[in-house]
Amino acid sequence: MAQRLHANKRAAAERGELRTPLPVGLVHDDAGDVVIDPDAEVQAAIRDVFAAFAACGSAYGVVAAFKDRKFPLRAYGGVWAGQLRWGRLTHARVLGILKNPGYAGAYVFGRYSSRRTVDPGGTVRTATAERPRTEWPVLIKDHHEGYISWADYLANEARLAANHTAAGGRPAREGIALCQGIIICGSCGKPMMTNYHTDQRPSYECSSRRDRLTTPSCRTVVAACIDDAVAGALLDALTPGQIALALAAADEVSGRRQRVSRAAELAVERARYEAGRAERAFNQVEPENRLVARSLEARWEARLAALAEAEQALEATQDALPPASDRADLEKLAADLPGLWHAPTTSAKDRKRLLRTLIADVTVLPEPDRSKVRIGIRWHTGATDELVAGRPVHPGTARRTPAAAVELVRPLGPTTSNDELVTRLNAAGHRTGHGRPFDIDAVQWIRHAYKVPVPDPYGPGEISVAEAARRLDCSTGVIYHWIHTGQLAARRGSARRFCISWNAQAEAACRSRIQQSAHLGRAARPRTLPAPELPAADGEISVTEAACRLGCSTGIIYYWIETGQLPARRGSGNRLHIPWNEQVQADYQRRVEQSGHLNPAARRTRPRRRR
Repeated sequence: MAQRLHANKRAAAERGELRTPLPVGLVHDDAGDVVIDPDAEVQAAIRDVFAAFAACGSAYGVVAAFKDRKFPLRAYGGVWAGQLRWGRLTHARVLGILKNPGYAGAYVFGRYSSRRTVDPGGTVRTATAERPRTEWPVLIKDHHEGYISWADYLANEARLAANHTAAGGRPAREGIALCQGIIICGSCGKPMMTNYHTDQRPSYECSSRRDRLTTPSCRTVVAACIDDAVAGALLDALTPGQIALALAAADEVSGRRQRVSRAAELAVERARYEAGRAERAFNQVEPENRLVARSLEARWEARLAALAEAEQALEATQDALPPASDRADLEKLAADLPGLWHAPTTSAKDRKRLLRTLIADVTVLPEPDRSKVRIGIRWHTGATDELVAGRPVHPGTARRTPAAAVELVRPLGPTTSNDELVTRLNAAGHRTGHGRPFDIDAVQWIRHAYKVPVPDPYGPGEISVAEAARRLDCSTGVIYHWIHTGQLAARRGSARRFCISWNAQAEAACRSRIQQSAHLGRAARPRTLPAPELPAADGEISVTEAACRLGCSTGIIYYWIETGQLPARRGSGNRLHIPWNEQVQADYQRRVEQSGHLNPAARRTRPRRRR
């Protein structure tokens, strides 16, 4: 009984008469036929879903378009049965609408199959899975009026499959990297990742780097050099001559489509004729003559099966062939594409979609010259092109001094002044890395960067400021002071260096000047002047007086006070007053005598001599 009920259900479905719950936007009329929901608001919501998907190309984009908008839902069963409810549009609902063939006017039975399994605990579980379109038991196209055509349904299905990244899809994203998702490493064969160092500086990196399986020729390439070359090849392919070839190819493809489709149509026509002939032969036999009727009935069923196979082959052929482009559309595309490509209103995602309509993938081929990149382009027609582009130069390298100018300076630098080098470089037509004529600063930078020595600026009997300071055992500041005040003769040499005329007389004069100087010739000595009189209590002295009595500096006294080694109090004017007597002076005098820092005679080690 169950088998007969199921057979009757299947027969009703094959006639398109089996009533099933309809998705929102479709209803049954009084006659039981499937029609579009008469509610205009529901119709607008369903049509806007398909329009939004056509515009953005992703289910999540449709959800974003309906962010501030309600979407209808018709309830089945329960107290809300048959009523229309409005709520938020989810990603699952969008996928359900786009994948439902009912919106394309098709009647389908058996889209899903259920399978029951028994787990080890004895519980029966039922799992439901979606069948591929080729395995649907019943598919009747143009069964009722739909929101989209069957071709649009197939296009949406292909678009969703292309967006499925887990299955290998690489949909166009929002970044500016033009070849994102379709670029391949020609060395290891793996897809290249898009890495955004900043929003405007993407690069393509071989994905083998994550697995540490890169080959010696795997490369990381700045996206700009690849994208510019590929975009140029795309726009060059749409010249009038190339468009003429494309139109000729379109005509050839159209003729091929007609031939393939015509062959399938003729096969269906012949199978229909054979089925009709077998039917007429079966109808002419006498019903009582079962020996002949059984043979004719079997022949008729075989012809009907052949007819069904031929019709399925025709449908598969028509579905497999991509829609042919119209000549007018191709000519219009060729005229508008350059302007559309460079328009500021065209987003990066739209440019990627335009690129993928003609280019299947891009391959970065191995190239020994690291300053260049070799690019392979495979078009959807099957043709291939190969391009060679220069890699972008680092800004610092691009502004580097030309090698020819450096080679001119190297041999001449040790014996030639900067002024003469400037003259020779400009006379030879050389320019700096910034494209400007050479000057003194540019030549000095070459000397510094490439370690080119300068000519010896000192003549016979001349020394530098540093050498004079070393011989006199003083600082260079003293030598500069003597030169600026006219006490020591010197001239300006190359690079504005001082060249001091030096002989025995000049050295003797400088040493005499040092010995006569109270600042340079007198060694540091302890304070011997009496301390100024300051108001203090009996038995107290000031810091200066303590330093004078102990023969040390006031810094030593302040140190002892701050570290608590010497008691003191704050008096008027915030001055320090130290309690003092003979015992205190004897104790601290002994400390001074025992200190290797304050008393050189008490040092246990000798100071190291400087060479």
